Amino acid sequence: MNLKAFILASITVVIWGSTFTAISSGLHGGYSAGHLVLVRFVLASFLFGVIALLPGKKISLPKKEDILKILLIGWIGISVYHISNTFGQLTVSAGTTGMLIGSTPIFTTIIAVIVLKERLGKIGWTCLGLGFIGILMIALGTGNSSSGISKGVFLILLAALSTAIFFVFQKPLLKKYNPIELTAYFTWAGTLPFLIFIPGLFQEIQHASMEANFSVIYLGIFPTAIAYITWAYVLSLGNASTVSNMLYAEPVVAIIVSWLLLHELPASISIVGGVVAISSVILVNIYGKRENILIKKRIQHP
Repeated sequence: MNLKAFILASITVVIWGSTFTAISSGLHGGYSAGHLVLVRFVLASFLFGVIALLPGKKISLPKKEDILKILLIGWIGISVYHISNTFGQLTVSAGTTGMLIGSTPIFTTIIAVIVLKERLGKIGWTCLGLGFIGILMIALGTGNSSSGISKGVFLILLAALSTAIFFVFQKPLLKKYNPIELTAYFTWAGTLPFLIFIPGLFQEIQHASMEANFSVIYLGIFPTAIAYITWAYVLSLGNASTVSNMLYAEPVVAIIVSWLLLHELPASISIVGGVVAISSVILVNIYGKRENILIKKRIQHP
């Protein structure tokens, strides 16, 4: 990974790591989940609209043959992800959410095996199994003896799966469009389903706390607009699997920011589960890929 990609990836991870705390702040400050995600993306869509009107034509119209693909990827990676994540955080803390979203590379690996026909050996599958054990431990830390696992966990895991699909399938489009263009297309496409939350929006904005309003503005500008652009640039500069390793630090950032600003810490079993899940992903990327290379060599030269 070159220095520029490393710096941009670091900025992205820090911003995204702070996202979960900002969402919790908005939800606790008077916003409903639907209105929070709507305001966040209307603001981001407006910013990209301004960029599109600036001289230089940084954002042009997409090609007709790519429109359906852009809509589908935008709906999965933006609409499904943010609806699932935001509603999930109604019952799951910011730090725990960060750890669950940190499991995204596990789903990315599974998608690569199913869709891209990549092979995993015994080490790879063992590491993935440990990863799911880690996810289960994180989930167990969200409930109590009477309620069990929080319902929001399943929504957040759906968010992790949708963002894994998003990362895998946006890569080919980066060969046709620059990162700002592609991020704008996905943002506009993903915002459309959020319009169903318009009723009651203005009354809620008026009654929300100042802190909640600032949190939503921060979400619209930084994690939604700036971080998606920087991450798209990162993917265009380097190998996707290499730069994606930077995302392992996101749960750590999420826990630290949540602790500093909200005074929240995940349950001990969740933290242990997070360490297990993230460690398993690191191991599958290091040893699983080496094993994959050996398997390919055996197939080619039996």
